[in-house]
Amino acid sequence: MMSELMSENPEGWTFLTNHAHVLLCLAQDPEIRLCDVAAEVGLTERGVQRIVKELATSGYITRERNGRRNRYLVHQRQPLRRSIASHRQVGDLLQLIVKS
Repeated sequence: MMSELMSENPEGWTFLTNHAHVLLCLAQDPEIRLCDVAAEVGLTERGVQRIVKELATSGYITRERNGRRNRYLVHQRQPLRRSIASHRQVGDLLQLIVKS
């Protein structure tokens, strides 16, 4: 069954969620514009705004006003959400994936 699902649309899945992709963009460039995040991740700007709001509400990021722009602070010590990975923190994920 799994091979049938993958053969239908092999390009349609990813190892990371949209939330993780947005978080990674914010961690790499804290002053990035959400329209640029949307272009990078392949979502609408409205979708990215929803994800940013959810990440902020859940305590994973803080938005700070910096003039006319926002600056995003990623809280790297927050635990990952699923119980299978809750022993790890956001910073652990970022260390694995963020470009240096």
